[in-house]
Amino acid sequence: MHVEALWRYPVKSLAGEPLSTATIGAAGIAGDRLVRVCGPEGLRCARRHYRLLGLRGTLDANGCARINGYPWDSPDALALVREAAGADAWLEACETPDRFDVLPLLVATDGAVAAFGRDVRRLRPNVVIGGVDGLTEREWVDGQLRIGDAIVRLDSLRSRCHMITIDPDTLRVNPDVLRDVVRRFDNRLCLNAEAIRAGSVRVGDLICFGNADL
Repeated sequence: MHVEALWRYPVKSLAGEPLSTATIGAAGIAGDRLVRVCGPEGLRCARRHYRLLGLRGTLDANGCARINGYPWDSPDALALVREAAGADAWLEACETPDRFDVLPLLVATDGAVAAFGRDVRRLRPNVVIGGVDGLTEREWVDGQLRIGDAIVRLDSLRSRCHMITIDPDTLRVNPDVLRDVVRRFDNRLCLNAEAIRAGSVRVGDLICFGNADL
């Protein structure tokens, strides 16, 4: 098995950026979910404001989040977010653990993505593992992965939500996607995970799986 892809989402609910190398630690991939969109009611996400997925979050050379190339705290970035999420939306930095929906990492496998049969971006993984047969990931709960210098604990299968119904390119919503995942996968795809040993990883790194300490 090997690292097929790495993804980071500097702004929560926006499209992310592919990486060739990353540092994984207690807060997941460095630079992940540093900024979020809020409104008077609290967090605003693409489950309801699906046009947020049409904006791209990246990090610049200084580690600062950008939205479609604009600094996240600039008037230009705010205008784009308000167009997608409402005129009363705002952006705020967040580095507390609650910026993650479950755990800091989401691990996908190529076998499960193939069974899903749609663009992997709908699943919003951080790490995509290549060389995995079918739905083998479903047998990995409570296991560990050695990826480069890092060791990652696999906690549970991820319950999926309305976000997977949104096409990442056209932003069209197809509720049948979620119905299909409920029917065929009991609404669970990919693995909630966390690093128990920090380290650097890169695309192409070999991966070792085990059910005990690696």
